Amino acid sequence: MGTEWDAATYDRVADPQARWGAAVVDRLPLRGDERVLDAGCGSGRVTAQLLARLPRGSVVALDASVAMVDEARRRLGTDPRVRFVVADLREPLPVEPPVDAILSTATFHWINDHDRLFRNLAAVLRPGGWLVAQCGGGDNVASVLAAAAAVAPDFGLDPEWRGSRNFATPEETAERLAAAGFTEIQTWLHPEPTSFEPGEPLETFLATVVLREHLALLKESDRARFVHAVAQRMPRPVIDYVRLNITARAAS
Repeated sequence: MGTEWDAATYDRVADPQARWGAAVVDRLPLRGDERVLDAGCGSGRVTAQLLARLPRGSVVALDASVAMVDEARRRLGTDPRVRFVVADLREPLPVEPPVDAILSTATFHWINDHDRLFRNLAAVLRPGGWLVAQCGGGDNVASVLAAAAAVAPDFGLDPEWRGSRNFATPEETAERLAAAGFTEIQTWLHPEPTSFEPGEPLETFLATVVLREHLALLKESDRARFVHAVAQRMPRPVIDYVRLNITARAAS
C-alpha cells in the first residue's frame, strides 16, 4: 500500500468497485445508529452508500493513502457523521472507542500480512460486532498479471514480481479470521469479469488500479508504453476480477 494513488482518477474510473461495494454495504446488518469503520475508504464513493444506511449513526473513514482521504473529504467533508483517519491497516489502528461494525471493499488484497490485518481489525471491533468485506482473491486479475509478466522483460522488470498483492483463498482467510478471534465466519469467491472499451478507457483503468505498482517501478516516459503493451497482450478487453467475500463476527 506504499505507492500513492491517483485518487481523482480512481474516483472517476472506479465504477466497478463502487458497484461491488453497494452489494457489500447491503450485506452489513445495521439498525442505522451504529458507528462503523470503513477500512480502506478510498475516494469515499462506498462510504457515501454506507452513510445512507446510518441516518443516526457515524462512520470512521480510514485509508492509508493521504490522497484518497483527501478525495473522500472533498466528497463527504461537510457531513458531521464522518471522521477521517489516515492509518495503515497493518498497524494498530487509532480508533477509539471500539466500533460497532467494520466494512471494507477493494482493500484487503493490497495488504500482504492478513494475520496482522485481522488482529488489528478485531482489536477495534466491539464484542459481537460484524466484519463484512470484499477484496480480490483466488485468481483475481490473473490474465492481466500474465500479460504484465509477458512484457515485463522488455521494460527491465522482473516477470515474477507481483507487488504487495495478496489474493487469498476462502479457506486460508477463514483460518486467519478464526485465529484473530472472529466467529460465525463465512468466506467465498465469486467471479466479476469486467469489460472495458479498448484503448483509453481500458488503459486508464489499468494504469490507475491494476498496474499502479508496476508503473511506480518505471520511468515516467515508459509508463504509457508499458500499459499499452499489457493491454495489447490481454486476450480481450476484460479484466478477470474474482472477489473474495468475508462475513465474520467478533467473539462475544
